[in-house]
Amino acid sequence: MEAVQTYGRKKNATAVAHVKRGKGMIRINGQPLELLEPEILRFKVYEAILVVGEDKFAGLDIRVRVRGGGQTSQIYAIRQAISKGLVAFYQKYVDEASKKEIKDILVSFDRTLLVADPRRCEPKKFGGPGARARFQKSYR
Repeated sequence: MEAVQTYGRKKNATAVAHVKRGKGMIRINGQPLELLEPEILRFKVYEAILVVGEDKFAGLDIRVRVRGGGQTSQIYAIRQAISKGLVAFYQKYVDEASKKEIKDILVSFDRTLLVADPRRCEPKKFGGPGARARFQKSYR
């Protein structure tokens, strides 16, 4: 069976995508892509699909499991997992030329579609309310 498994990450959110031959179905946590909330960020996931063209996804079924993080970081993790899954599938089961073409399109549009963002939350330190801010100084 032709299938690949890839992951996408953003902050604490991790999305795992299973890409296999099928009839163009994309599901996130068992639900179709059309039901993804919040609606405004749904287009961020569609970007990954529309940039390379829907014809590339027509013969593929993608199932994504996502957990951790908040709504926005989950969306970014999903779009990264889908993009990386498409590239990995084309590399493994189609040909290197079409894989390179897809990869170049994705990277030129938005590098975070294939490359994870390494930024993480900085830990809080003593002597202040947060990571960098210090408590206000008072003389009385």
